[in-house]
Amino acid sequence: MFVSTLKSILVLSRIQKAALLVLLDSLIIILAIFASFSLRLGVIFFPDSNLFLIIFGSPIIAIPIFIKFGLYRVILRFIGFSSLWIIVKAASLYALIWGILAFMFEINGIRSVVLINWFLVIVTLASFRILIRVIALEFIANKSKNIIIYGAGSAGRQLMYALKQSDEYKPISFIDDSNEINNKIIDGILVSNPKNISNLITINNVKEVLIAIPSLSDRRRKEIILFLDPYDVSVKSLPSVSKITDGKIKIEDLQKLSIEDLLGRTKIKPSESLLKTNITGKVVMVTGAGGSIGSELCRQIVLLNPEKLILLDISESALYQIDQELGAMLAENIQIYPIISSTRDKARLKIILRYYNVQTIYHAAAYKHVPLVEYNSSEGILNNVFGTLSLAEAAIDENVETFVLISTDKAVRPTNIMGASKRISELVLQALAKENHNTCFTMVRFGNVLDSSGSVIPLFKKQIKKGGPITLTDVNIVRYFMTIQESVELVIQAGAMSTGGDVFILDMGKPILIYDLAVKMIHLSGFKLKDKNTPDGDIEIIITGLRPGEKLYEELLVGLATRQTENELIMRAQEDHVDWKILKSQLNTLKDASEECNHEKIRILLIKLVPDFEPKGSIVDFLYK
Repeated sequence: MFVSTLKSILVLSRIQKAALLVLLDSLIIILAIFASFSLRLGVIFFPDSNLFLIIFGSPIIAIPIFIKFGLYRVILRFIGFSSLWIIVKAASLYALIWGILAFMFEINGIRSVVLINWFLVIVTLASFRILIRVIALEFIANKSKNIIIYGAGSAGRQLMYALKQSDEYKPISFIDDSNEINNKIIDGILVSNPKNISNLITINNVKEVLIAIPSLSDRRRKEIILFLDPYDVSVKSLPSVSKITDGKIKIEDLQKLSIEDLLGRTKIKPSESLLKTNITGKVVMVTGAGGSIGSELCRQIVLLNPEKLILLDISESALYQIDQELGAMLAENIQIYPIISSTRDKARLKIILRYYNVQTIYHAAAYKHVPLVEYNSSEGILNNVFGTLSLAEAAIDENVETFVLISTDKAVRPTNIMGASKRISELVLQALAKENHNTCFTMVRFGNVLDSSGSVIPLFKKQIKKGGPITLTDVNIVRYFMTIQESVELVIQAGAMSTGGDVFILDMGKPILIYDLAVKMIHLSGFKLKDKNTPDGDIEIIITGLRPGEKLYEELLVGLATRQTENELIMRAQEDHVDWKILKSQLNTLKDASEECNHEKIRILLIKLVPDFEPKGSIVDFLYK
């Protein structure tokens, strides 16, 4: 009854709580005087008329003193030694003043009563507040999430103390790999071995595990995540030590784990000289600047101090967003110029290149969503192939020093229009590289980047947020993945290695089964997979069938020959190319067919230009079967 009453008090407003506390303190003070006289006399004490005023008037002395000392500004569930010291000082002053008044009434034995009263007031006021703190914390803990902290080091302990001040989390155990501290207790919380985690999660209904080891390597982080993967818990972690600037761990520092953490790729320190070669002190242009790859290129380029950065995009909204973002992070000596233009407008491109005296181009503008390009094949070819050709010819005419094409693994033995268009773009630059001019053409080919607009990751995140289901085209589909930041960093370095006409391949690591990726995303979000083995799960994965032009796996090489570069994650491909005179004639015919939307002719020409092109489930097949 007493506990339930106190729990109901906890939901009152601050003013209501303070008023109630004043009433309770008044009662405590009066009862303390009765108890003091009773202890002094050895019998139950009842006051006569002379003592009535001095006893029942005591709160009039005490409460103003308590208010002055700030006793009612203390949040009881956070009460500590400093707050108890305030009680001692306030109670001492009250007891002194009350004792002086009592002496004035000439009461026998009052000196002993004053001392006993002083002691009882301190003990009862402090005990009452500590009791409220215990009940309040227990009440809050019942509403909090039970969590496990992985890592009992300095960061883990700091996180525990922060969580104890939170209403959201209740740490119930540490997990640590060190045998030295296993079974030890840190501020009331047991440190357990990782092998006990299953029991800890089940018995305590744990919903989250917080990784508190900022110094973790990417590979070790991946190992821990995979270790936690079988359990239905959401996982969060602290960022690296370099990102925790003030040395204090806060709850806000916790981050949800991302799919990047699952890659566990070994990062290789980039070459500063290669990063700066085509950028520092130069005029750089990025096409498709508002896209996923283009915008990340821009972010990294401004950090390398170009003289000017030209943002070129046909999308006004995308261009506006990246221009605003860069404006907030720019140094004053870097000039930014957002330009709305199509890469197919050669005349306008030449004017832009000439006016700004562009020295380096990163060509990221392309239609890259496979199903959309499949249904808009002629437009996809005009943009991807002839946009690249127009920009390349404009670059040659205006003596641009370096031209880097962002290509894709879908260009290798393509089964869709998008992949074929990117392969032809590569052929264009390979052929032009052999012509007599001053522009160095480079192509960098890589697979999917996480969280790009064409990746499955954003789609899966949205579907999980809505409660599912996750839609997957085939249970056996695999893809290469790399973070946007790493891929762009490698693109910039690869562009600086080129001698002209090079096709660089980025090491994408091992291909990932997309089904497994979806399952891990479900688990990382704290949900349970729903399938025939776990019908009570949260999110289901539905197989929808391959889309037009989609294939189960992608490749990075047309041929088999590669040469290593100075960066072990960048390889130089050795591939055949077509002579420009022959290619140019075929391109003219392809352009005419695309402008006429002649899909049947487009298909014939694509197969001729890219012999490895094998359309599968293409819209072309549906229209002209």
